[in-house]
Amino acid sequence: MTGADKQMTADEAVARLRSGMTVGIGGWGSRRKPMALVRAVLRSDLTDLTVVSYGGPDVGLLAAAGKIRRLVTAFATLDSIPLEPHFRAARESGAIELTEWDEAMVMWGLTAAAHRLPFLPLRAGLGSDVMQTDPSLRTVTSPYADGEELAAVPALALDAALVHLNRADVRGNAQYLGPDPYFDDLFCEAAREAYVSCERIVDGEEFAAAGGPQTLLVQRHCVTGVIEAPGGAHFTSCVPDYERDEAFQAAYAKTAADPAAWAAFCGRFLSGDEDAYRAAVREFAGEGA
Repeated sequence: MTGADKQMTADEAVARLRSGMTVGIGGWGSRRKPMALVRAVLRSDLTDLTVVSYGGPDVGLLAAAGKIRRLVTAFATLDSIPLEPHFRAARESGAIELTEWDEAMVMWGLTAAAHRLPFLPLRAGLGSDVMQTDPSLRTVTSPYADGEELAAVPALALDAALVHLNRADVRGNAQYLGPDPYFDDLFCEAAREAYVSCERIVDGEEFAAAGGPQTLLVQRHCVTGVIEAPGGAHFTSCVPDYERDEAFQAAYAKTAADPAAWAAFCGRFLSGDEDAYRAAVREFAGEGA
């Protein structure tokens, strides 16, 4: 089945998910987030999710919509706005449970899951408060002559992963063209099912012309579905296709402090399908011209 055509829509991908799942979301902060897939989750009746993410507006939107029960993350930022304001509101109200690890601990937890290991040892976290604030963390002693004590980070096994890449083919191979792969490959490999949205579906020849084999980050064997979603990372960046929409992000961030403004934002931008979202974004951009 690895050579099969795996194309589907964002709503079809999200329809395969179930409440209570552990869902990993790729990207980093407010960079190359699978926002079209996140918006499909917002349109769904999914709830009680455990979300694993290097958090950005994906976390903020899902938390504000009441979709998250537990969040596993190293941070939640909009990059140009240091702390994601909807995440902050949800955390301060006690609406979500937070597991906050070091960045390397999240990476190693995903790596352990990708290799189907129960945990991996590392030094990150040792000597910090993370070992005290998360009672689930353990240490292990090296079985070799050094006898070093190491942190034992449990695998972050995912039911599903959602990522966004610049290009993909119909079989699930996916390519990044920006400056950083983030950890989208680990999210896909750590998951039982992985859904990859992309700016454009291409063939193999275009992969080679665009960046060469080293940019083929995600391999088809770990991909369940492919979604062509132009602008699918908006309002986060998807370099080189587009930069972050700072004006839209600022408008989104302001709504965290005002329930009426948040309701108006949802009504204008999140109440319809993806075509309606794009039309509303074009209208918003025109207002600022």
